[in-house]
Parts: sequence; structure tokens; C-alpha cells
Amino acid sequence: MDKLLKDLLMSDGISGYEENAGKIMKEALSKVCDSVETDNFGNVIGKKGDSPKGKGDSPKGSKKIMIAAHMDEIGMVVKHINEKGFIYFIKVGGINDSVLPGKTVKIINKKGEHITGIIGTKPPHLMSDEERKAPVKFENMFIDIGLSSREEVAKVIDIGDQIIFEPSAGVLNGDFYYGKAADNRISCYAMVKIMEKLPKNLDAEVYACATAQEEVGLKGGKTSSFKLNPDFALVIDTTIAGDMPGIEEKVSALKLGKGVAITMIEASGRGTIVPQKVRKIMLEAAKENNIAHQIDIIDGGMTDAAVIYTNRDGILTGILSIPTRYIHAPASVFNIKDVESAVELAVKTIEKAVKEL
Repeated sequence: MDKLLKDLLMSDGISGYEENAGKIMKEALSKVCDSVETDNFGNVIGKKGDSPKGKGDSPKGSKKIMIAAHMDEIGMVVKHINEKGFIYFIKVGGINDSVLPGKTVKIINKKGEHITGIIGTKPPHLMSDEERKAPVKFENMFIDIGLSSREEVAKVIDIGDQIIFEPSAGVLNGDFYYGKAADNRISCYAMVKIMEKLPKNLDAEVYACATAQEEVGLKGGKTSSFKLNPDFALVIDTTIAGDMPGIEEKVSALKLGKGVAITMIEASGRGTIVPQKVRKIMLEAAKENNIAHQIDIIDGGMTDAAVIYTNRDGILTGILSIPTRYIHAPASVFNIKDVESAVELAVKTIEKAVKEL
């Protein structure tokens, strides 16, 4: 596994706590961009290319292009420590309560130390019939770090400390990889590779934006796109693969290893409805360059594109999504070939957009 990809998957950075993931992105982007900054919101923005609007060779002036990939992950935050040293928490981002019991987590304190904990619940042996029938809610779960009092815990953990699932990353088998925070660090990795592969003579100023707080309201995509006001934006994110038990093809026909997904509609239209001329550019770029791809129509869920394309007076925006199994779980599975096709198609889409939009 590529070191940058592994570092991103293993790093911590729930929504609003993205500093460490941001440091990795800033260092990586500094190697492929002309300049990199971290804005007031916590977005890391790298810039590459000539100044836009009138300084290129094009009669219309060179374009301003934005690539966005969110770097935050789902997780939890310490809410309360009881007198016996058990820790209660809130969820940050969309986590199904059913994935939580028994999981190993890391609580990251103000010193940057990773404190190991186990999410506990009342044992089923001691539940009433009514309790056993009902799903356990996160409010009734707690984290055990092996200390026996509030005073002991308070020496190493504060209210407000972030909690992540135990970091993991590796090769599952062949081209199938796994890792924590694949949503959306695999797209952050792809974005770095896109900036690396874009031609130097591209008549455009390109911004790579590792956005913050996407999982809790698409916030970083909104602030960064307002600041940049690009001519064209391309969002890279993950999407739900359907090649697993329990998902019918009519719900999701996406398969790992069959290429990046070109997303056309998300959240049944409540999110982005990708403009027809942007769809055309992405589809033509894929077909002209024989890039493996799939088509994604999403009933639920949305990306930063939903706030980017509605910002200011409207920004032409496309979405490339990497099929992933077990999104919003402690670990996800993806195919590295799909990440590579996302990079290839993004580069060709941007080249085509610069000429045609």
C-alpha cells in the first residue's frame, strides 16, 4: 500500500478535528502545487497553474478549476465521565448504532496521545425480554478505558476529546484494500495524484481543496467554493458498492474493480443534479480515453457538490465517486483500481472542461 494512502487512512480527523489529517494533506499537496494554505475554516487548499481570467492563451482567458475531497471522518466526542470512570459520548456524522458495541476506539487527548477504549453495553444475559428485542441505542453505550474513577480518567481525558475507530489500513487481497476513514481519505489521496498528473501547460489555475466538516453538513465545500468561485468544480468522494449480500442490483449495481462511478444525481435530487453539459464532458472523457467507469444514481446521501453547485450564482460541478463497501463503519473495503480510474478520469475531465466550458 502506498505510504501516503496508508497515512491518510490511519490518521485521525473527525469533523471539526481535522488538523492531523490536514497536516498530511498540506505536506502532500506542497509537493505537487505551487502554494498551499489552510483557511480559517480548516480547509487545506493547494494551488497550481497560472492566474485565471485573461493571462492564458485562450481568448476567454484561462479557467479557474476546483477539485474537492473532504478529509473529515465520522467518529465520536467525549460528552461525560461518570463516577466509575466510564465515558459517554455523542456521535459526529452518520453512524449506525448497531456497529458500535464491542468496538475498539482511540480517544485522542490534548497531548495527542491515543487512549485505547472499548465500547460497552449491558450484557444480553441481564436484559429483560423487552430490552433484548429493541436495538441498543448509543446513549446507553459507554467506553471503558480500564480506569476506575472519574478522577483517574480526568487525568488523561477531557470532555470534548475526539474519538475515532481503531486505525486500520492494508491489503485485503490483491487489488482489494481496506481501511478506517476510506470515506473520504481515499479521495484525498486521489486528489493529490490528480494534481501530480495534470499537465503543466494546462490553461487553468487549479485548486485542490481538502475540505473540512463534510460529514456534518457539507460545510467546508460551501466556504471554500464561495472563496474560490471557480468556473468548474469536480468533487471526488466515495459511494456505496452494491456487490455484497443484502443489496439488490436495482438499489446499487456498482461493483468494486469495475471503475470509478460518474454520479449524475444524488439524494434523489435533493443533493446535486449534475448539469447535462458536465455529464456529457465526463462521459465523453471516459469513452474517448477508454477509462473504466460506472454510472451512479443515488437515492440517499450527498457530497460537497450539493453546496458547491448552488453557491453564488451557480457553479458547474461534476462528481466522481469511488465504490466502497461498508461506508460509515469502523473499516471499509475498496479496490485500488477504482481509485486509479478516478485519477485518470478526473485529469481527462479537467482537460476537457478547460477547453469546452
